[in-house]
Amino acid sequence: MSYLFTSESVSEGHPDKIADQISDAIIDHFLAFDPNSKVACETLVTTGQVVLAGEIKSKAYVDVQKVARETIRKIGYTKSEYMFDADSCGILSALHEQSADINQGVDRGSLEEQGAGDQGMMFGYATNETDNYMPLALALSHTILQELAALRREGQAIPYLRPDAKSQVTIEYSDDHVPQNITTIVVSTQHDDFGTEAEMGAKIREDLINILMPRVKARLKPELQKLFEGEIEYHINPTGKFVIGGPHGDAGLTGRKIIVDTYGGKGAHGGGAFSGKDPSKVDRSGAYATRHIAKNMVAAGIADQMLVQVSYAIGVVKPTGLFVDTYGSSKVNMSDGEIATKIMEIFDLRPGIIERDLKLRNPIYSEAAAYGHMGREYQAGVQRTFVEADGSEKTVTVDLFTWENLNRVDDIKKAFGI
Repeated sequence: MSYLFTSESVSEGHPDKIADQISDAIIDHFLAFDPNSKVACETLVTTGQVVLAGEIKSKAYVDVQKVARETIRKIGYTKSEYMFDADSCGILSALHEQSADINQGVDRGSLEEQGAGDQGMMFGYATNETDNYMPLALALSHTILQELAALRREGQAIPYLRPDAKSQVTIEYSDDHVPQNITTIVVSTQHDDFGTEAEMGAKIREDLINILMPRVKARLKPELQKLFEGEIEYHINPTGKFVIGGPHGDAGLTGRKIIVDTYGGKGAHGGGAFSGKDPSKVDRSGAYATRHIAKNMVAAGIADQMLVQVSYAIGVVKPTGLFVDTYGSSKVNMSDGEIATKIMEIFDLRPGIIERDLKLRNPIYSEAAAYGHMGREYQAGVQRTFVEADGSEKTVTVDLFTWENLNRVDDIKKAFGI
């Protein structure tokens, strides 16, 4: 019997995503000027206010208020009628130095001896149902909001859009887990007040179906475009008008969109957020490493889909465990436990080695803070420029989304004899 699966996404202007982007922008600035920085930065946003809290150990000085305002401005909160804008919002910093008790278990003089920054379990997942090895419902949800943001910035075809938005896609799958059609699409977008509620609702529905959705379809392969050919139920701003939004409509916090950040409910999640944490926190680096493993394993043809779990103890170098689930889709004559053992032979999951191999001690996190950390395009040799508190500039060359790089496929094929 067929079944339905749903995933959601939120825009860069969603309150929780604003918080994530501020936290990661602050991390990037510290890492740009001191790659050994230890940062755990949480952000709260609400009406006209930003609160920064957490722990930092760094040789760099960063004007965190300036970084926060620049991030808010880039997102698009630049008008006073939003009740939250880059130039006038208050910013309170309660950042302080990292606990020495935590740091002593992490810094041990060499990458090989570096302990995990915390205990916990992290999951990585990949599926071959899309070209980027991501679950389709989440990939479509992200694409809808990326195109909506592009329309907002263009300001012509749909001129009334504001930054806050959410999307949701429900897909019908066959018994053998093949997408059959899209059954429901939900989009809620903040907008200007430009008429009666009925007039605004009708106009927004018309524009999103006739302008936004064709742009979304145009980004897809022909076989995925066919999923739009059936009878789709659209819920566009289903509660009515959505003028009050962003931090004025709802408070936002770092780390509250961890399912949006990962796999949209497919696979599993260990519960730890990414944004605001430097890579010594295995919540972040462990999740990136397991995504890297799962994606390369599926790309190598080991299975159609794969879930990889790793776990750590705080201050301990070696993982406490590795688990693999191929959901019965394995293409090799090995049990999932045997596959896990083989993965441990191929990949070094010590925290310091993950940082080194995935180049995580670079300012690369702002780009990941909205529209998902996973499934993005690996980019090598990207130049990013940062401004120090004294006004001087520093340009660094970095690789983005290194955990999406399919650079271990040949190693895996050789190890598995395929």
